[in-house]
Formats: sequence, structure tokens, C-alpha cells
Amino acid sequence: MAERLATWVWVGAAALASVAGIVNVVGFLGFQQQAVTHLTGNTSLLAAALVGGDAGMALGLGAMLLAFVAGSMLSGLIVQDSTLRLGRRYGVVLTIESLMLLAAVPLFRQQHLAGPILAATACGLQNAMATTYSGALVRTSHVSGMFTDLGIMLGHSLRGLPLARRRLALCSLVISFFFLGGVVGAVLYGGIGYAALYVPAALTGGTGLGYFLYRQFTMLRDTEPL
Repeated sequence: MAERLATWVWVGAAALASVAGIVNVVGFLGFQQQAVTHLTGNTSLLAAALVGGDAGMALGLGAMLLAFVAGSMLSGLIVQDSTLRLGRRYGVVLTIESLMLLAAVPLFRQQHLAGPILAATACGLQNAMATTYSGALVRTSHVSGMFTDLGIMLGHSLRGLPLARRRLALCSLVISFFFLGGVVGAVLYGGIGYAALYVPAALTGGTGLGYFLYRQFTMLRDTEPL
């Protein structure tokens, strides 16, 4: 549960939620005007495109959905465990995500479908990395689950049940930083266009480097003789 999450997880969740918020807004404001991380909406749009006979849109949406799944699959191959724990290869995943976002910028500028596909792959990679089966579900690429958890906890509180305050804080943190990322992304896109994606690329690269250094420091500390 959230009560057992280390400080580095909270910081990472905030940083990655803001990353997804920026990427998603750029997708909305870009040439396709479609979300990158919002799979529910894209699945509905895919259904509408198929019924409407819009083969081009259906192909693009289907490719983005598959790209998100491919990113999640790649994360599973690299991390190899769904237990959120220091020592996993999160730095490698974040570095790959950063490179994908960097590569997506010129493709977005050319209005090439590979741009949003790369961005969707990066977000799937990120979201899978931050997910655990331990009960502390940290979803950073979308906030539907966080809003659901928030509503459930408030409902429990109205019934007089104990309020999971740290879980509530975690949901509020992810929602707030996803929204903040969206605001930042919209401002940046209005000023520098698709170059706005360099910011989440730098954030993921920086977070990956920070995690690597923190991991090395912790391992060195733990191996020092008493």
C-alpha cells in the first residue's frame, strides 16, 4: 500500500505524472489532435472510425494502441518483475523513454504518424514500469484510476470507515502533477511547438540518472563495513 512506499517512489510518481501530462497535451494540440496516453478515448475513437469507414484514422489509432502495449511489454522485458523495489532497472527504462521522446520531435514536426506512435510507446513503457501487484498501484500516464480511488476513499469516509490518508495523498499527488504537466505542456506548445517534448525527455532522462545515482549510493552504503 501507499504507506509502504519509499520517498523516491513519491518523487518519481510526481515527475512521471507531469511527463505524461505534457506528452498528452502535445498530442491533443498537435496535428492529429488526439491523446497519446488516453487509451479509453482512443479505443472509442477507433470504434467510431471503423463504423464511419475512416480507414486512415482507424489505422493510426490502432497503431497507437498497439504501440502503448508494445511499450508496456518492453518494460516487462527489462524490469522483469512487477514488484516496485529499489534495484530494478528503472534507469534503463527511463533512458529509453527519454530517447523515444527525443526521436518523436522531428517526426511530429513532419506530421508523420511515427511521432505519436513513439510517444505512445514511451508512455506505455513508463506506465508499466510504475505499476506493482503489491496493492500500491502507481499509474502515471493517466488519472482515471486515481480519480476512482479518490471517490472510493471519500465514499468510505462518509460511511465512517478509516481514511487511507497516504493513499489519498498519493492519488492527489499524481492527479495534481498530471494536471500541472498539462498546463506546462500547453504553454510550451504555444511558444515552441513540438519542441515542448524536449522537456519530458529531459525529465525522464534526469529522473533515470537520479535514480541510478541514488541506487548506487544506497548499494555503496549498504555494503560498507560496520
